[in-house]
Amino acid sequence: MLVNADFTRRVFVDAARYRWVASPQPGVERVMLDRLGGEHARATSIVRYAPGASYPAHRHPGGEEILVLSGVFSEEERHYPEGWYLRNPPESSHAPASSGGAIIFVKLAQMASAGQQHVRIDTRLSSAWRCEHGRETCPLFSDAAEQVSLQRLAPREALFDGAIEAAELLVISGSLDCEGQAYVRGSWLRLPGGTCPEIAAGARGATVYLRIGQ
Repeated sequence: MLVNADFTRRVFVDAARYRWVASPQPGVERVMLDRLGGEHARATSIVRYAPGASYPAHRHPGGEEILVLSGVFSEEERHYPEGWYLRNPPESSHAPASSGGAIIFVKLAQMASAGQQHVRIDTRLSSAWRCEHGRETCPLFSDAAEQVSLQRLAPREALFDGAIEAAELLVISGSLDCEGQAYVRGSWLRLPGGTCPEIAAGARGATVYLRIGQ
């Protein structure tokens, strides 16, 4: 299966136009943002757990990255409410579930480097944030292949100031204006490298997930 598989093209998925697709597991649906392969694919998705839904224990050879967008996401006896960032390294395993329901942003099989550690960050904590280049930033992960963070933008603040490397954005709160189009919470954008996109926060500012790197 190929979904938005041409990484040389811009891709915009408006939250108002989500297409939920049932997964093989009862009570779990997903919006496929990009995908290269079958059920064990390199994939980026929004995943929705109904109350009580779960997956049996399984392994992720290529790793898994999760940002909890709403509800409470659980791994065995560990529970992560909205705002938690999880990074499970290649060859890790877990049995995910949600007793009350949850929506998560998930990236599968996209970790370039082996030997990574588990990452658990509560992005709601003020201690997780710092000022970088005059902007509030919550660093999530960084290596030679990718830099992942949350960025808080002031009203009308531009996200980029010139040509960029390949970038991926998810609007966590507020809205973004991209060349005349408004993207609200939950909207996803993927931009190829070498472009100069005109992207700025809306009138009330924005918080965005930002991944730099292919």
